[in-house]
Amino acid sequence: MNVYDTVNQLAKEIKASEEYSEYQKMKEVVKQNIELKKKIDDFEKARYETQISTMKGEEPTKEQVENLQKIYLELIQNDITKKYLDTELKFNTMLSDINKILGEAVQDIIQ
Repeated sequence: MNVYDTVNQLAKEIKASEEYSEYQKMKEVVKQNIELKKKIDDFEKARYETQISTMKGEEPTKEQVENLQKIYLELIQNDITKKYLDTELKFNTMLSDINKILGEAVQDIIQ
């Protein structure tokens, strides 16, 4: 089996995983509720802005951090958005683990 076949098989297995199907299901649930979708979009925007600051080597402002925390605390009060965030985290953790494994496999050559 060549590396491309292996990667294509991995892609199929990711799509067949519980993490993928649960996250996809929760995305659809949220998509049906405009108010919840907007709150999650606001959270994503605040999280993105905070991450950009960090990536630039800057400390996020106190306002950015407080805004992000405020939105997050509101989201986890709702069972649907809490489950959405939990499933998103599980899916992203799986992808991160896969990336780590791949990175470690080629670490000796890319250093």
